[in-house]
Amino acid sequence: MKRFHVHAHVEDLAASVAFYSKLFGLPPTRLEGDYAKWMIEDPRINFAISTRGGTPGVDHLGIQTDSPEELAAMASAAQSCGLGTHDTGETTCCYARSDKHWLVDPQGIAWEHFHTMDTIEVFSEAAAAPKAAGACCIPAVEGHGSKQAAAACC
Repeated sequence: MKRFHVHAHVEDLAASVAFYSKLFGLPPTRLEGDYAKWMIEDPRINFAISTRGGTPGVDHLGIQTDSPEELAAMASAAQSCGLGTHDTGETTCCYARSDKHWLVDPQGIAWEHFHTMDTIEVFSEAAAAPKAAGACCIPAVEGHGSKQAAAACC
Protein backbone atom coordinates (compact mmCIF):
# COMPACT_ATOMS: atom_id res chain seq x y z
CA MET A 1 0.00 0.00 0.00
CA LYS A 2 1.21 3.50 -0.71
CA ARG A 3 0.98 6.73 1.25
CA PHE A 4 0.74 10.25 -0.21
CA HIS A 5 3.52 12.58 0.98
CA VAL A 6 3.56 16.37 1.32
CA HIS A 7 6.51 18.33 2.69
CA ALA A 8 6.03 22.02 3.41
CA HIS A 9 8.50 24.69 4.50
CA VAL A 10 7.31 26.75 7.46
CA GLU A 11 8.78 29.78 9.21
CA ASP A 12 7.43 29.11 12.73
CA LEU A 13 7.62 25.41 13.58
CA ALA A 14 5.88 25.68 16.98
CA ALA A 15 2.89 27.60 15.58
CA SER A 16 2.64 25.20 12.64
CA VAL A 17 2.85 22.11 14.87
CA ALA A 18 0.06 23.52 17.04
CA PHE A 19 -2.09 24.26 13.96
CA TYR A 20 -1.58 20.90 12.23
CA SER A 21 -1.98 18.94 15.47
CA LYS A 22 -5.41 20.55 15.89
CA LEU A 23 -6.26 20.08 12.19
CA PHE A 24 -5.30 16.37 12.19
CA GLY A 25 -6.52 15.72 15.75
CA LEU A 26 -3.23 14.15 16.80
CA PRO A 27 0.32 15.16 17.73
CA PRO A 28 3.24 14.64 15.34
CA THR A 29 4.62 11.14 14.96
CA ARG A 30 8.11 12.68 14.96
CA LEU A 31 9.08 16.08 16.32
CA GLU A 32 12.54 17.64 16.13
CA GLY A 33 13.77 21.20 16.56
CA ASP A 34 13.47 21.87 12.80
CA TYR A 35 11.03 19.19 11.63
CA ALA A 36 7.69 17.52 12.38
CA LYS A 37 5.90 14.64 10.68
CA TRP A 38 2.42 13.15 10.97
CA MET A 39 1.79 9.61 9.68
CA ILE A 40 -1.98 9.82 9.24
CA GLU A 41 -3.99 6.69 8.50
CA ASP A 42 -7.24 8.23 7.21
CA PRO A 43 -6.45 9.42 4.64
CA ARG A 44 -3.07 7.67 4.40
CA ILE A 45 -0.65 10.58 4.24
CA ASN A 46 2.88 11.35 5.39
CA PHE A 47 2.65 15.08 6.09
CA ALA A 48 5.93 16.76 7.05
CA ILE A 49 6.94 20.33 7.80
CA SER A 50 10.37 21.83 8.40
CA THR A 51 12.12 25.12 8.81
CA ARG A 52 14.63 24.05 6.17
CA GLY A 53 14.20 25.60 2.76
CA GLY A 54 13.41 28.92 1.21
CA THR A 55 9.99 30.40 0.64
CA PRO A 56 7.27 29.04 2.94
CA GLY A 57 4.89 26.68 1.20
CA VAL A 58 4.91 23.26 -0.41
CA ASP A 59 8.49 22.04 -0.83
CA HIS A 60 7.67 18.81 -2.67
CA LEU A 61 5.08 16.05 -3.06
CA GLY A 62 5.59 12.33 -3.12
CA ILE A 63 4.48 8.76 -2.75
CA GLN A 64 5.88 6.59 0.05
CA THR A 65 5.80 2.84 -0.55
CA ASP A 66 5.56 0.08 2.01
CA SER A 67 8.00 -2.17 0.13
CA PRO A 68 11.07 -2.02 -2.12
CA GLU A 69 9.06 -3.91 -4.75
CA GLU A 70 6.41 -1.17 -4.90
CA LEU A 71 9.16 1.44 -5.30
CA ALA A 72 10.79 -0.54 -8.12
CA ALA A 73 7.41 -0.89 -9.86
CA MET A 74 6.84 2.88 -9.62
CA ALA A 75 10.29 3.59 -11.08
CA SER A 76 9.69 1.13 -13.90
CA ALA A 77 6.28 2.62 -14.70
CA ALA A 78 7.67 6.18 -14.75
CA GLN A 79 10.55 5.16 -17.01
CA SER A 80 8.32 3.18 -19.40
CA CYS A 81 6.11 6.28 -19.82
CA GLY A 82 9.14 8.38 -20.73
CA LEU A 83 9.18 10.40 -17.51
CA GLY A 84 12.68 11.43 -16.55
CA THR A 85 13.63 10.06 -13.14
CA HIS A 86 16.67 10.70 -11.03
CA ASP A 87 17.53 7.69 -8.89
CA THR A 88 19.29 8.78 -5.71
CA GLY A 89 19.33 5.24 -4.32
CA GLU A 90 19.79 4.82 -0.59
CA THR A 91 20.16 8.17 1.15
CA THR A 92 19.52 9.87 4.46
CA CYS A 93 17.23 12.85 4.71
CA CYS A 94 14.39 14.08 6.91
CA TYR A 95 15.50 11.94 9.87
CA ALA A 96 15.17 8.75 7.80
CA ARG A 97 17.18 6.29 5.72
CA SER A 98 15.33 5.75 2.44
CA ASP A 99 15.71 4.48 -1.09
CA LYS A 100 14.29 7.03 -3.52
CA HIS A 101 14.00 8.52 -6.95
CA TRP A 102 12.71 11.92 -8.06
CA LEU A 103 10.67 13.35 -10.92
CA VAL A 104 9.90 16.98 -11.67
CA ASP A 105 6.67 17.86 -13.45
CA PRO A 106 6.51 20.41 -16.30
CA GLN A 107 5.62 23.19 -13.82
CA GLY A 108 8.73 22.45 -11.74
CA ILE A 109 6.99 20.60 -8.89
CA ALA A 110 9.30 17.96 -7.45
CA TRP A 111 7.86 14.50 -6.79
CA GLU A 112 9.66 12.03 -4.53
CA HIS A 113 9.00 8.29 -4.71
CA PHE A 114 10.57 6.55 -1.73
CA HIS A 115 10.70 3.57 0.59
CA THR A 116 11.82 4.28 4.16
CA MET A 117 13.98 1.60 5.74
CA ASP A 118 14.81 3.17 9.11
CA THR A 119 14.84 6.34 11.18
CA ILE A 120 18.03 8.23 12.04
CA GLU A 121 18.88 10.66 14.82
CA VAL A 122 19.91 13.59 12.58
CA PHE A 123 18.23 15.36 9.65
CA SER A 124 20.86 13.96 7.28
CA GLU A 125 24.04 11.96 7.73
CA ALA A 126 25.71 14.05 5.01
CA ALA A 127 28.76 15.85 6.40
CA ALA A 128 27.33 19.27 5.52
CA ALA A 129 23.60 19.68 6.08
CA PRO A 130 23.21 23.41 6.68
CA LYS A 131 19.92 24.70 8.03
CA ALA A 132 19.55 26.83 4.90
CA ALA A 133 19.58 23.72 2.72
CA GLY A 134 16.34 22.61 1.12
CA ALA A 135 14.05 20.23 2.94
CA CYS A 136 15.30 17.25 0.95
CA CYS A 137 17.66 16.40 -1.84
CA ILE A 138 15.70 17.49 -4.90
CA PRO A 139 17.96 16.93 -7.90
CA ALA A 140 17.60 18.42 -11.35
CA VAL A 141 15.78 15.92 -13.55
CA GLU A 142 16.69 16.00 -17.22
CA GLY A 143 14.11 17.78 -19.34
CA HIS A 144 12.60 19.76 -16.50
CA GLY A 145 13.81 22.91 -14.80
CA SER A 146 12.91 23.77 -11.25
CA LYS A 147 13.83 26.29 -8.62
CA GLN A 148 13.38 23.47 -6.14
CA ALA A 149 15.56 21.12 -8.17
CA ALA A 150 18.37 23.62 -8.01
CA ALA A 151 18.06 23.98 -4.23
CA ALA A 152 20.86 22.84 -1.99
CA CYS A 153 20.76 19.19 -1.03
CA CYS A 154 20.72 17.72 2.43
